[in-house]
Amino acid sequence: MKPVALVTGGTRGIGLGIARALQRDGFEIATCGIRPTCEIPDFFYCPCDVADRAARERMLAAIRQRFGRLDVLVNNAGIAPAVRADILDATEESFERLIRTNLQGPYFLTQAVARWMIEQKRGCIINISSISATVASVNRGDYCISKAGVAMATQLWAARLGEFGISVYEVRPGIIQTDMTAGVREKYDKLIAGGLLVQARWGLPEDVGKAVAALARGDLPYSTGQVIYVDGGLTVRRL
Repeated sequence: MKPVALVTGGTRGIGLGIARALQRDGFEIATCGIRPTCEIPDFFYCPCDVADRAARERMLAAIRQRFGRLDVLVNNAGIAPAVRADILDATEESFERLIRTNLQGPYFLTQAVARWMIEQKRGCIINISSISATVASVNRGDYCISKAGVAMATQLWAARLGEFGISVYEVRPGIIQTDMTAGVREKYDKLIAGGLLVQARWGLPEDVGKAVAALARGDLPYSTGQVIYVDGGLTVRRL
């Protein structure tokens, strides 16, 4: 029986890159999104807003019924601010929206999946955060705070689940070419040309997928609670 991976938000962008990489490694792929259907026939798709507790419960019940197991959880689903706003002008509504989807939802999805993995006596959990967990952007503070929370959640779950042999990791992408970054393409083209990155190119969803696949395969067996950067050297300190 093939191992099963749940990749939230796995139908486009970074999530699709991750799902395809895991699929190439022999995983069955379950995924979710807010649309009612998915046009990728070889994925098991569940409509689910990860911010909605009842929807999360329905999704996990459907995966259990279909596959009877879950080996890897990739918390990838996330949103950006609807409007980038200086933190002096940002709204509580935007903050609450991002925290519910980017942090609260994945945190409690992890809780539910962790209980299942303890029951199975196996599993791996991988959180997709962002360099924004530590790189301040004052025009999207809500996003940065949500990703900083994911970073701490990774360490918390790693500490709690280690006794059960369940590894937990954080993958921290940098500037990745997706529909979410399409609106800032020109800005980052100029920054990359000006030397922002050590590796002077946009990252691709496939780059993130390869990192996640290595973790899901167990290629880092003596590591948990750690950050894997996929940022082209953006966070390397240079003189």
